[in-house]
Amino acid sequence: MHVLSVLKRPIITEKSTLLQERNKYVFEVLPRANKPQIREAVERAFEVSVIKVNIVTTPGERRRLRTGRWLVRRPTKKAVVTLKPGDAIQLFEGA
Repeated sequence: MHVLSVLKRPIITEKSTLLQERNKYVFEVLPRANKPQIREAVERAFEVSVIKVNIVTTPGERRRLRTGRWLVRRPTKKAVVTLKPGDAIQLFEGA
């Protein structure tokens, strides 16, 4: 697995915008990615120093359709990355 392919997309929500004030950024990552891989991917892609990486794994949701069949969404994994004070990711800053 290539290092930069670990990051799928940035997650921009109201909650993640509030976390940016505390120098934390949220990304959706590959389900099998681990903390060292995520740290390296963020540091390489955005040229910043990562202090800490927290991971949130959400299980796949099951929904029942009108026909009686079940629809299963895939599980997702989010990473909350804390950066060194003074560092920022320009992708989130709107530049």
